[in-house]
Amino acid sequence: MPKILIADDSIAVRKVAERLLTEAGFSVMLAANGEEALAHLAKEQPDVVVSDVIMPDKSGYEVCAFIRRQAALAATPVLLISGIVNDEVTRQAEACRADGVLKKPFQGTSLKDRVFELLAKRQEVPSADSSSSQTTQAPTPQGTPPTLGDAPQGGSQETSQLQELERQLQVERARSEELTSRLAEFTAQLTQAKESESQLAGTRQRVSALQQKVALLEQQLARIPELEAAVKAEQDIVISLKQAMVHSQALAGRVEELESSLDTERAAAEQLVQQLAELDGLSAKVKDAEARLANEQQQISDLQHIRASLQAELMTERQKLTEGAKRIQELEKSAGRIHELEGLLASERDRNGVLAQRVADAEQSAESATKRFEEIVRKLGEIAGLASQLGSGKGQS
Repeated sequence: MPKILIADDSIAVRKVAERLLTEAGFSVMLAANGEEALAHLAKEQPDVVVSDVIMPDKSGYEVCAFIRRQAALAATPVLLISGIVNDEVTRQAEACRADGVLKKPFQGTSLKDRVFELLAKRQEVPSADSSSSQTTQAPTPQGTPPTLGDAPQGGSQETSQLQELERQLQVERARSEELTSRLAEFTAQLTQAKESESQLAGTRQRVSALQQKVALLEQQLARIPELEAAVKAEQDIVISLKQAMVHSQALAGRVEELESSLDTERAAAEQLVQQLAELDGLSAKVKDAEARLANEQQQISDLQHIRASLQAELMTERQKLTEGAKRIQELEKSAGRIHELEGLLASERDRNGVLAQRVADAEQSAESATKRFEEIVRKLGEIAGLASQLGSGKGQS
């Protein structure tokens, strides 16, 4: 059963990928980050590695580069997964020699189909390598120079080293395959060496040419450290770009927060403008009410003056009534002396009639004054109630 290693810091992605691949008949190993993925690779050799591009400690690019640097894992297919697939992600995936990039979330059976494709591709590569190695290790006839036996072995070792850098050294690998085919032809010619001594010289010349090509190939292989240094420099650049991307993402998040705060402040400012407009309207109403209140207070003051003058007139009328009562009392005393003053009664009757008329007039005046006083009191009560309503309305505003 093929083993698939899935490395992703999202537990949801890991569970979905595990379910899809388990249903397809694969054995699945899970890693929550890049360090766990490297720990699994140190203990086991999976058939396919599926890794997220961005993880907390080591990125998917770093995991892929680690696999390509290990001789035992170099041929393991690596499928990178990312929420965003653009030119930059594709470029970095090619730089670390990943076998492809798949966008997540997975659509249908896309993950399962890509894993099957990578397994089929991996099965095709070893079969081609084994056939070429069998060709290069064909037995050589006795009597050939020592360099003839060494040349095919050197070509086989060089071919295995080129497989580790199959994408960066495609040109060298093609030349190695050409050299292997020519060595096979040379071996076939050596089998005919005993039949024809005349062909030996030409065969030796061809072997010498092959040795020169092998030397040239060794010179090219000497460039491997230089290429590895270039790969390391590219990895450093990738790491710096990753850090810059994380920083830019943080800045983008901060910009979104600031924009949200700005929208909130704008809404608050609009509310304040509306409240200020309402306050301006209320201020105008308050000023109008204050003007009307001042007018009412002036009217109340005028009414109070009128009330004071009416009260003075009432007091005058009361004094007059008091004087009339006193005179009536005097008349009553005089009436007690009727028997003694019968002679004076006739004269006094006239005066009493006049006094009675005056008393009647005084009573009418007092009654009229009382009615006027009650009317004034009623009007003052209405004015006081109106002033109270105006005062309470001003307090509420």
